[in-house]
Formats: sequence, structure tokens, C-alpha cells
Amino acid sequence: MPSNLSTFTRILVLAVAAIGFLFDTYELLMFPVIGTDAISELLFRKDFLALDAAQKVAVGDWAGQMLWIAALCGGAFGLLGGLLIDRLGRKTIMIASILVYSLSPVAAAFSDELWQLVLFRCTTFVGVCVEMVAAVTWLAELFENKRTREIVIGWTLATASLGGILVTEVYSEIVDMAKDPGKLPHLPFPDGFLSENVGWRWTLLTGLIPGALILLLLPFVPESGVWKQKRREGSLKRPGFGELFSPSLRRTTLVTTVLSACAYAAAFGALQLTPLRISPGLPDLAARQAEINESEKAATTPALKKELGGKKKELAQDTKARRGDIQRWQEIGGLTGRILLAILLLFLPSRLLLRIFLIPGIFLFPVAYLEIVKLDYVLFAASIFFCGLFTVAQFSFMSEFLPKVFPMHLRGTGGSFATNVGGRMIGTMAATLNTGLISKLFASEFAKPTPMDVAKAAALIGGVVYLIAFAMTFLLSTPKEQDAG
Repeated sequence: MPSNLSTFTRILVLAVAAIGFLFDTYELLMFPVIGTDAISELLFRKDFLALDAAQKVAVGDWAGQMLWIAALCGGAFGLLGGLLIDRLGRKTIMIASILVYSLSPVAAAFSDELWQLVLFRCTTFVGVCVEMVAAVTWLAELFENKRTREIVIGWTLATASLGGILVTEVYSEIVDMAKDPGKLPHLPFPDGFLSENVGWRWTLLTGLIPGALILLLLPFVPESGVWKQKRREGSLKRPGFGELFSPSLRRTTLVTTVLSACAYAAAFGALQLTPLRISPGLPDLAARQAEINESEKAATTPALKKELGGKKKELAQDTKARRGDIQRWQEIGGLTGRILLAILLLFLPSRLLLRIFLIPGIFLFPVAYLEIVKLDYVLFAASIFFCGLFTVAQFSFMSEFLPKVFPMHLRGTGGSFATNVGGRMIGTMAATLNTGLISKLFASEFAKPTPMDVAKAAALIGGVVYLIAFAMTFLLSTPKEQDAG
């Protein structure tokens, strides 16, 4: 550890990093939890389960498109942010990006039209994309000792998965509170908002909390000392995207970009669509929906219609709870993956370490989304736990690996290129690829894709990208400070 950092400062640095990583994920994973509720209200002014079949398909299509649109914007501006990280400083850009991703969800909570939600979802993604790269680069330079750096980055990144768990629990608690109108304060949401569907708006408002907390701590932590010194001496080279494709860095840039793309494709093309598109079609919920559909034909009296309305409302609440529960299983798996990665980093070389998480996923994704999804819910949830474990561990691996393979003046630029171009701009296309193309190929002729069609597409996407990532490990550069793996 740098000797000029006091114990108190080290604690603050770790606190800022841990809180930042936790709430990066918190902000990103809000949408899989609230997306269906928000789109249904803004597009049709109805709760999701009150929509007809065509409207539900439209909501699902928008959900898939928004995952990619937001990530595409985040990737494009994140790429610019990487260049600014190397030119203006790690801490400076961290502050700017945190302001962006803290205020954007608040604005989104007051959306009255779908385009407003899309806009502020995009700016949230921009802030998170920039902050993640800035924070990892900052930590890598504050803790220059190899073993200390691996411990610090590995374990602070492990807190990122707590963000997904936390946002799931917050949303569930808010939904429960919303059942009793007196439990939530009155806020001037747009006229015509659905009071019974207000949970998504309140969940977005909680996005302000982490930004306020981190911004209070940032004045007391230092800028990267080595970056600051080189800039002061005038020896800091000017970063540029062209240098990433110089003969010495070309392979590193391309391989890490493909690896990032594969990890994000598995996350967006399968995992994040599970609560949004697949969970309503799980056997127990689908059976109840079919029973309600059948009962509608016989509901000819006011009493029967009232009883049916109660069943619909109960199913709506249970579907929301299921979305939160499946997200919880996924995020607990992700947290476990990050912890395993942090431990194994100390003992295994890079390529072997990455393969440990890739090989099982090649087989698990197709089995989980083709077969286990049809079985008892607990079995499917357990499979999603492991899918989350293998996928999220790759995110931690790439975040810790990238600063080691790019020179100091290109750490922000190189890390941002791999993460944002590969992951955010290319990998996240898997969400739209699933909902807009592949799932439709599995659908019956002239029929709209069902949740099980989306699951089949998720199986194909997950298996293929894991196989591609495994092949890429044979081309992965070994950092000079590590032995070959």
C-alpha cells in the first residue's frame, strides 16, 4: 500500500469504492425489477396484468429494446468517459459520473411519457458506465502492490452484487407499503399516475441516496498519486484510441473486447430477461393465468366478475413478487461468484481462473432455460443462482484484469473500450436479439413469442457466448506480473 495513505484514508477509499460498486449495480438492476410496471403505465396507463395479449407483447418488446438502448448510450458516452479519465483524472470523472447517475433516476421517477423514462434511463447508464471504469482504475493506482491490489479490487467489487439484492428488497418493501396508501408520503407525481402501481416510481427515487453518500466522502480521498505525479512532471503520455490497436496492444484490445461482449450478452440476453419476460410464464403462474382466462368466458354475473377481479389482482401481486424473487436468486449467485473470484485471484493464473467459470456455463445455460425452466420453481431458481454466479464472476474478472494489461496512460481508455464497446454496445444487443428475433423464430406461426420462447432464445444465446468466451481464453494475454496460465 502507498505509505502516504493513512489508515483512515485507506478506510475511506475502500468505503467509497465499495459503496460505489454496490450502487452501480443497484442503479443498473432497477430496470429488470421495475421495467414492466413502468412501461405498462407510461405506454397504456394500465397495470401489466390488466393489459390484453397484444399490449403485453408490446411491453415485453419495449423492455428488451430499452435494455439495449440504455446500454448503447452508456457504452458510447462511457467510451468518451474513458478518454476523459486518462486526461482529466480518475477522481474528477468519478465525481461527475456519480452526479449523473444519482440525479437521473429521480428525474425518471416523475416521467409522464415513455420517452422520458427512456431518456433518463440512458443517462443513468452513462453515469454508471463511466464511474465503474474510473473507480477500478483509481483503485489500481492507489494500491500498487500486486497482492494488495487484487484483494482490494476483488473484495470491493464483490459488494456490487449486493446492489442487485438490495434493489430487489427495496422494491419488494415499497410494493408492500404501496398496498396501504397512508404508508408512503404524497409526492407530486404526474397527473393520472396509478396509485396502485407507484412502487416503480418510489424505487427510482431511492437512487439519489448512494450519490449523496459518496459525494460526501469523495472530498476526503486522494486522486491517483502516480497519475497526478506524472501529469505534474509532464511525462504523462496523451491517450488516444488509435494506440489501442498498435501492434503491441491490438490482440489485448480485441480479445478483452470480445470477452466483455460475451459476458454482457449472457447477462442481457438471458439473465436480465428472466424476471422481465420469462418469470410470468413459469409453470405455476402460467397455470393460474390460464385458469383466469378460462374463467373469463364463464364470468357472466357481477359476483363472478368480482371474484375474477380478485384473482387477477392476487396474480398480479404474486407475479411482481416472483420477479423480485428470481432477481434475488440471480444476485445472490452473482455475489457468490464475485467472492469466489476474489479468493481464487490469489492462487490461479488468469486463463485458468476464467475457464473455471466458463466451462460449466456452456452446459448450464441451455439446460436451465430449456429443461429446468419447465420444472419446479425451486429447481429453476437454483439454476439461475449458478447462471448468475458464473456470469457475474466474469465481470469482476474483467474489471480486475483490464488495468493490468494496459499502460497507465491508457488504463481508462483501454478498460473503457473493452467494457463499453464490447460489453455495453455489442454484448447488450443480445437483449434485443432475443426478444426481437430469436424468440420469434421459436414462436408458433403467426403467434407472438411466449415466455417459454424467450427462454429458448436465452438458452441459445447463453450457450453460444460462453463457448465463444472459452475459445477466447486461448488468446488472452498474460500480464507481465503474472505467470502464464
